[in-house]
Amino acid sequence: MIYREDTAQRQSTNSVSRGPAHQQPSISPARVSLSAEQLSTGDQSATCDEMQEKQFRATRAIKLACVAISLIILAAAIDATSLSIALPIVTQRLKGTAIQAFWTGTSYLVTSGVMQPVIGGLSHVFGRKEMVLISCAFFFVGSLICALSNDFTMMLVGRVVQGIGGGGILALGEILVTDLVPLEVRGLWLGIIGSTWAVGTVTGPLMGGAFAEAGHSGWRWIFWINLPMIALGTVATVCFLRIKRLPGSTFKKAQQFDWLGSVLFVASTVSFLVPVSWGGILYDWSSWHTLVPLLLGAAGIALAILYERWLTLRTLDEEGNITSQGDLIQPIIPFTIFCNRTLNLVFLYTMVHGCLLWSLMYFLPLYYEGVKGYKPIISGVAVLPETFLIAPMSVFAGYAVSKLGRYRWAIWIGWGITILGFGLLYLLDANTSIPAFIFINVPVAIGTVQASGRPQDAAQSITFYSFIRVFGQSIGVAISGAIFQNQLQKKLSQYPLLSSQAKQFSQDATELVSIIKAMPPGLAREQLVEAFAGALKVIWIVMTAFAAAVFFTTIFIKDYSLKQEHTTRQGIDEGSDKDDVEKKSDDNQE
Repeated sequence: MIYREDTAQRQSTNSVSRGPAHQQPSISPARVSLSAEQLSTGDQSATCDEMQEKQFRATRAIKLACVAISLIILAAAIDATSLSIALPIVTQRLKGTAIQAFWTGTSYLVTSGVMQPVIGGLSHVFGRKEMVLISCAFFFVGSLICALSNDFTMMLVGRVVQGIGGGGILALGEILVTDLVPLEVRGLWLGIIGSTWAVGTVTGPLMGGAFAEAGHSGWRWIFWINLPMIALGTVATVCFLRIKRLPGSTFKKAQQFDWLGSVLFVASTVSFLVPVSWGGILYDWSSWHTLVPLLLGAAGIALAILYERWLTLRTLDEEGNITSQGDLIQPIIPFTIFCNRTLNLVFLYTMVHGCLLWSLMYFLPLYYEGVKGYKPIISGVAVLPETFLIAPMSVFAGYAVSKLGRYRWAIWIGWGITILGFGLLYLLDANTSIPAFIFINVPVAIGTVQASGRPQDAAQSITFYSFIRVFGQSIGVAISGAIFQNQLQKKLSQYPLLSSQAKQFSQDATELVSIIKAMPPGLAREQLVEAFAGALKVIWIVMTAFAAAVFFTTIFIKDYSLKQEHTTRQGIDEGSDKDDVEKKSDDNQE
């Protein structure tokens, strides 16, 4: 059945006792939802009697699988956050321009975002493990190309290849957790996986800053360091991620994949996100270079939505059950995930959360470098208040939600603290002391984690969740960039010494940091720094308003029981886990 708001609470079940330790439960308590696996098989859910005989308990195989997932996510997290700190130095070493530096970050972000639904759809058809290994291969090759780059053309190619792999790693990591554990305990396990990402975001800026200052070619180690980590993660995936293989030939599986929808989705989304990224930086928002691809992308996205909706209706009957076995094309974004008001709100929160977080992580380091005058490595240390608390708060929030069985309180607290944190950022200026900005930034770190908590997770919604998060990140940087440019130009126009250069200085915030550092001490430099800090303050005000608007909509979220049914065709291979347990039993008997 399609999971609907008015029937969801009647589908919950009671927690139950577990059978023998060596038996991996075929069905564990989790919420009822039409997953992508049900779209391809039409498997029927277990009865309540079966569920009362078994209770989920993490086996050795599940723990080892999560270790493998964590290793590859760690590599992707370090890469995603290390380059931004070092980008000014990398641009200088490769003799690049501000435009090329812009594309270095944008190419990875856009590619990783648009490929997540596609790779998620491929994993539904061809298998999770296979697509994880392919994603790791793309990430490895992309890192190698970047490390060997002698010009920005080669660097951009490497970043695009990296983006394909990184997008797959991030999407599949969360999808695999939904396959391995039921919703009742999923918050804890997603918190553990999320803490791995947090560790990467903490160490990434520090490593990026240190490598950038370690000699002429030190920046290359930002990419060299990825190779052993992703190689180790790949080996761990091969050895530890023992999940069930999907039946059928490769040719038969290829017939089920939504090739047309994927091409339409990727082309239209890229056409939309690229002008959003360069609007006001490379070209004015009113320029045809921005408007034409933006409008074409929007039209393409609308067409992709209509096509995916038609494909979903063709694949499913009136009650949401599969209409045929194995001979229908499966949509990469099944519209059954939008039949739930609460889940739709969570998608909205995820997009806004991505918008807020990426605005913070993009422009706050510029405050430290442009306003406070810090070097890249010191800026990496300065952002620790935003990143240091993410790991423990991820685990704590997941554990608390799993134990309490409720999640609305975490969403309310998270968004409330996010409002407080972004509001306090308004106090940052050129004269803010070190203890003050550390205290001010701590609430944001707590809020951004808890606000991203997902009350409902399933494979078919996690894929869209991963995409909409990156989509929000792109929108956030674009909105913040437009605010920064307009406010900086407005403020500089008020200073006679700088008014003639107001438009030039407001074009690119990253390049402006280098200009400020190169200026001699004096009134012009002080006024430029003051205008820089003032423009950032407006960004924090707007982001605070966004968070407040979202907070008021959280009253419409329903608090479902987390003890609900869990079905998947790509869970842990029971045979491998039984073999491990039986081997231990034999050893004990000896």
